[in-house]
Amino acid sequence: MIKRLMNFLDASPVNFLAVKNIAEELEKAGFRRVDPKEPLGTIREGDKLYVTKNDSSVYAFHIGKKPMADAGFRMICAHCDSPTFRIKPNAEMTCEGGIVKLNTEVYGGPIMSTWFDRPLTIAGRVIVRGDDALNPKTLLLHIKRPLLQISNLAIHFNRQVNDGVKLSKQKDMLPILGMVTNEMERGNMLMNVICDELNISQEEILDFDLYLADTTPACTFGVHNELLSSGRLDDLSMCYAGLEALLSATGCETTKVLAIFDNEETGSQTKQGAGSPFLASMLQRICLSQGGTAESFHQAVERAFMVSADNAHAWHPNYSEKYDPTNHPVLGGGPVIKFNASQKYASDAISAAVFAEICREANVPCQRFVNHSDVAGGSTLGNILASSLPLRGVDMGNAILAMHSCRETGSVADHEYCVKAFTRFYS
Repeated sequence: MIKRLMNFLDASPVNFLAVKNIAEELEKAGFRRVDPKEPLGTIREGDKLYVTKNDSSVYAFHIGKKPMADAGFRMICAHCDSPTFRIKPNAEMTCEGGIVKLNTEVYGGPIMSTWFDRPLTIAGRVIVRGDDALNPKTLLLHIKRPLLQISNLAIHFNRQVNDGVKLSKQKDMLPILGMVTNEMERGNMLMNVICDELNISQEEILDFDLYLADTTPACTFGVHNELLSSGRLDDLSMCYAGLEALLSATGCETTKVLAIFDNEETGSQTKQGAGSPFLASMLQRICLSQGGTAESFHQAVERAFMVSADNAHAWHPNYSEKYDPTNHPVLGGGPVIKFNASQKYASDAISAAVFAEICREANVPCQRFVNHSDVAGGSTLGNILASSLPLRGVDMGNAILAMHSCRETGSVADHEYCVKAFTRFYS
C-alpha cells in the first residue's frame, strides 16, 4: 500500500498530473468519463462515472442501489495542489557568464528556505494550437530529471544566515536553468527544453502552466521504516487514500463520491476549487438523471455526509510550546479530527462523533487537533464547500510534520489507518 502511495506521489508533481493519474486508476476500475457539456443520460444503480474540470480537479461517483433522495451520498473531498513556484511568462533571464535563471512567482504558502539547493524539475501543462481559437489542445509535461536548482548564497557573504534571513520572493527564489553554450540558446533555453520533451515546435505553443517540483523520490525512513518523507503529502496522501477506499469499498447501498479539488492553497475560489458550484451542479444533474426532482436533490444533501480530508499538524518534538497542551496529535496515532471555535473547520460534536465511530468500527485509532490559542491556524475545504452544499461534515487528516515544506514527513501506519477508515465510511 505504501509503495503504491509513493509511486503516486512521484508521478504527480503537480495538480494536472495528479488528476491524470487518478483518472487512469478510475478507468481501470470501470469508471467512465463523462463530458459535462453533454447530457448525462439515465443514471442507474451501480454506474461508475467521473468528470474533470480544468484538467486539475476530478470528481468520481459510484451510484448506490438506493436513490440519492432516500439515502443521500457519502463524500470524501481533498485537494491536489501544493505550495510551489509557478514559472512566469517570458521567464528566461540571461545573466553574466551566460547563466540562465527563470522568473517565478510563489504559489500558495511554501516554506521557501526548504527549496534551496535541491534538484528540481518542471511539470505542468502546455497549451498548443488546436482546430480553432476557442479549443486549443493541452499537453501534459513532466521532465523526469534534475533540471534546475535554487542556490543558496554562501555563508561567507551572509554571516547571519543561521540567525534567520528574510527571503525575497522576487530575488532569492529564482532557479538556475543552465548556461548558454551557443547563441541559438539565448532566450530559447526553456522553450527548447519544452519542445524537445513534447516533440513539438515553438510555433505550436500558445501558453503554459508550468511549476517547479522536487525530483527526489518519496521514501520511508526511521529504524523500522515507519516514517514517510515526500513532497506534497499535503494533500496528495489524502487524495490517494480516498481513491484507494473508493476502489476497494464493498456494498453499493449509498452513492459514493470522491471530490478532488484544485486551488485550496490559494483560497479555493476558482471554477475547479471547492468554492465553485460545479460539484453541486453535477450532483443535482445525477439526482435528476435518476428520475428525481429538485426537491429530491435537496433531500439528498440533507441526508449526505462529507469527510473533508486535509492533513493535520503532528506534534513536533522540538517545538512542543507551539501546540495545544491537551490536543496535539502524534505521528502514528491515527486520523485526526480538526476543531476550531472560529469555524475554520467544519467539525462539530455531531460530525466528530460520526467520524470517530467510523474509526472505531474500522478498528482504527482516532485523534483530535485544536490550535494553541495563541497560534493562528489555517483553514481547509469543509466550510468552503459547505457554502454551496450545506452538508454535515467533518474536517480531518493525517498528522504530518513540516507542512508546506518542500518535503513533509508522515507516518506509514497513519496512511494505512486512513485507508481503512475511509473504506469503512464508503462501505
